[in-house]
Amino acid sequence: MLFDDTYQTIQQPAEGIFRDRGSKFLGYAYPISSDNDIKAIVAKLKAEHPKANHHCWAMRLGTDRSVFRVNDDGEPSGTAGRPILNILLSKDITNILVVVVRYFGGTLLGVPGLINAYKVATEEALKEATIIQKTVNDVYTVSFDYLQMNDVMRIIKEDDLIVLNQQFDNDCNIQLSIRKMQVEHVLGKIGKMSGVKIKYDRSL
Repeated sequence: MLFDDTYQTIQQPAEGIFRDRGSKFLGYAYPISSDNDIKAIVAKLKAEHPKANHHCWAMRLGTDRSVFRVNDDGEPSGTAGRPILNILLSKDITNILVVVVRYFGGTLLGVPGLINAYKVATEEALKEATIIQKTVNDVYTVSFDYLQMNDVMRIIKEDDLIVLNQQFDNDCNIQLSIRKMQVEHVLGKIGKMSGVKIKYDRSL
């Protein structure tokens, strides 16, 4: 059982292939951080495979099973995007987009054949992927006086925090990525310092 603030995703893009009765199904898996990534990836694959009949896909984001999208791209409803998604759910992989590019081989596969083909093409791509565990982090910007620099840096070191951005002047700003499980503890320590401002930016 994974902690509430950890999730599994893939380290880098991966590819797999499945063939059935002349049809070719090319599976492409990509790590993504937002649904804004989808359009460019699908457009790139359509440019690489202009003669393919279908470019079907499914994506999952976040640790919540309710954040997903599927696209059957002209295949019978429920035969492409949903089988791809079901593999992502069963393997508990998120922050991922899988596109399966189909070249039609002349023989109709029927609904069970299509569901199986999109499922297996997804599995083949994921077999080639490196699955990694990541933490869900919140990003905060901490603003403080230059004289408080040592105290802030000590907390960063003690709690092994990731610095995303920093700007040091008379007034200093540090943008930190803090694991969800640590947020209350870390902000409690920083919040005890006089005059320090903490602003929530986003989740990673």
